[in-house]
This record gives sequence, structure tokens and C-alpha cells, in this order.
Amino acid sequence: MRRVIAAVFLFASSLSAQVTYTVEKAVQDALARNLDIAAARYGVSVAEAKRITAALRPNPVLSANADHLDILGTGFDNTTNNGGPSEYGIRADFLLERGKKREARMELAAADKSVAALTFEDVQRKLIFDVVNAFIDVQLAKETLALAKENLASLARVAEVNQARVATGDLAVVELNRSRVAAAQYQMAVRQAELQLAQAKNRLRLLVGEDSGALDVTGPIRREAGPADLASIREIALKQRPDLQGAKQLQARNQADLRLQIAQGKIDLTAGTEIRRQQSPSARSNSVGFFISAPLPIFNKNQGEIARSEQEIAQAKALARSMEAHILNEAAAAWEQYTSAGELLKEMESDLLTRAKDVRAATEYSYRRGEASLIEFLDAQRAFNDTVQSYNAARADYARSLYLIDTVMAVRVPGQP
Repeated sequence: MRRVIAAVFLFASSLSAQVTYTVEKAVQDALARNLDIAAARYGVSVAEAKRITAALRPNPVLSANADHLDILGTGFDNTTNNGGPSEYGIRADFLLERGKKREARMELAAADKSVAALTFEDVQRKLIFDVVNAFIDVQLAKETLALAKENLASLARVAEVNQARVATGDLAVVELNRSRVAAAQYQMAVRQAELQLAQAKNRLRLLVGEDSGALDVTGPIRREAGPADLASIREIALKQRPDLQGAKQLQARNQADLRLQIAQGKIDLTAGTEIRRQQSPSARSNSVGFFISAPLPIFNKNQGEIARSEQEIAQAKALARSMEAHILNEAAAAWEQYTSAGELLKEMESDLLTRAKDVRAATEYSYRRGEASLIEFLDAQRAFNDTVQSYNAARADYARSLYLIDTVMAVRVPGQP
């Protein structure tokens, strides 16, 4: 009795721990808890930290010195080694940046942050597509499992009828065994469908960052009409895709880098001031000095980094052109997938699915009346099973095509903030 109560308690606990996801909730949780997103989000934070660093000014340098000290004697007269007088000084040096280097650094850091933000947005776009695909996989796996259970129930009913017919001598035992073998095969199909469902749920669980308990999904498979034509998909995609915007922003970033490298080629000045005290047995004096120094730009004028920046600008332009071509191709492929999936789904719904259902029902009725053979019934059952599986796959493919178009256009999909 205690074992039964414990089993019931564990079952109830598992039900209470189950989390049911809609596609909107799945996307929201993935954006909030997915580990890849969490890692990618740091890219924006790192870029912001670099922007803070770029705005900082160089620190002044403070120096203290003591010179001409008597290391052999006991005082400050240096009579033993004839040096001196002893000198003590405090000096401060300041780096005077020329060429607006600080402004150029800040501009480059701001451009880097914009690129990082667009990169993070593109990571979100791809994650959302992975989540909705995993969500559809779970939906399809549930449909497959339901179909397998329905087929098993149908074969189980037939086996029961056959057992009764055998008992009355109306059917041979071999026919009963055949129906039982067929039922066992569909039992294996149920087990395989359960495994596929568990695997699909595990993939979705990883993407949404769910680790608290069992997971399930709810809601219909997406079915609404998509865009009107390919031209609108391409137009929106070229305007909104964050990877293309990032490629264009990279050009601006490289232009800012070129300006910084040109500024780095300009020499900086170091200005300093010093307070010095001289001390001897006969006199003491205090003085102040001013200094200025600059490197001589004879060999290094930063020409290498300037050339690198110029080549990176050309590279970014080529990358943007390549990105545009890829996006146009992705749009064409998504449109083709959408139209093909839609046409196939309409064809199946208009004729094939209904016909398969009617054939199975009629054959099962005839078999129970002894007017059809078991082979004919199993063929009708297999045809129905294949047709419904194809229909469910077509529904899933159509939904995937809608989400693919959303991803190509980078529009706001369900659950995206």
C-alpha cells in the first residue's frame, strides 16, 4: 500500500513539475535563458567597456629624483669624492595628443559597439529560428505518436474481433496470429514515436534553457498565409537584416579606424615641469624647469596600419555586396519552399487525405464482415498511415517555411521583444 501511495505521489509531482510551452513562451525563455545568447550578450558589454577606455585621457607621469649624492661621506658636502652639489627634484610630465586621437578612438569604439549590437541581434534571429523549428519538431512528433497510437488501437480492435471469430470457428488461428503480429509491429511504431518525441523535447529544452522538469508544447501548427510575393520579402530583408546592417556598419567602423590610424601617424608632444633643489655646504637654491619632447617621425609614420585600414575598408565593401547576394538567394529559396509546401498541403487536404480515410474505414468494415482479407486491410491501414504522416510532415514543412521567411526578413516573430 505504501508503495502505491508513493508511486501516486511521484506521478502527481511529475505532473506538477511539467512546464507547458507555447511558441511565444519558448522564444521568450530562449532569449532570456539560452546559454549561447548569454555568452553572445557579453560581446556588447565588452564593446561598451572598450568605449569607456577609448574616452580616457593619458595619465600624467610623476617622477622624483635625488642626484649627486655623497655615497662615501656622511653629509651633503661631497668633499670626499668632489661631487655635487646634491640635487633633489620632483617632475611631472604630460602627454599632449595631437591629431584628435581621443576623438578618433571614441568614434571607433562607438562603431565597434554598434557592430557588436547588430551581431548580437543576428545571433538572436538565428536562435529564434532554431527554437521555432525545435517547437515544430515536438508538435510533429506528438502528431506522429498520436497516429501510431490510433493505428495500434485499430489493430487491437481487429485482433479482438479475430480472437472471437477463432473461438466460434469462423476464422483460422493463423489469421489471428497475423493480426497479432501486425499489432506488435504498430506497438514498436508507438515506442519509436515516443523516443522521437522525447528527443525533440530534449532539443527544445536545451534551447529554451528549461531544466526544472518535464516539458510539453501546446498550440496549433502555424498555418496562416505568408507574404504576397518574392519582391516584398527581398525588400524587407535588405532593410532589416541585422547581418547586412552589421556588414554596412563594419564599413563605417573601418572608416573610423582609418581616421584613427592617420591620427596615430601624427607625433605627440610630451610637456614636463620640474622643481629642483640644490644643496651644498655654502649655499642652497631652488629652481624650476620646463621641458618638451617629441619623437622624430623618420621611420615609423604608422604607414603599415594606415594601409591595413584601407584594405579592411575594401574588404568590408566586398563583404556587404556578398551579404546582399546571399540574402537575395535566401529569400528566393524561402519563397520557393513556401510556395511548394503550400501547394502540397492544399493537394493533400483536397483529395488524398479524405480518400485514405475512406478507404481504411471501408476496408476495416469489410474485413470485420469477412468480405476482405487481412492483407487488404493491412494495406489500407498502411496507406492511411503513410498518407497521414505525409500530411503532418507537409503541415510542419509549411509552418517551417513561414518561420523561414520571417527569419530571412528579420521581422518580429512571436515572442521576440
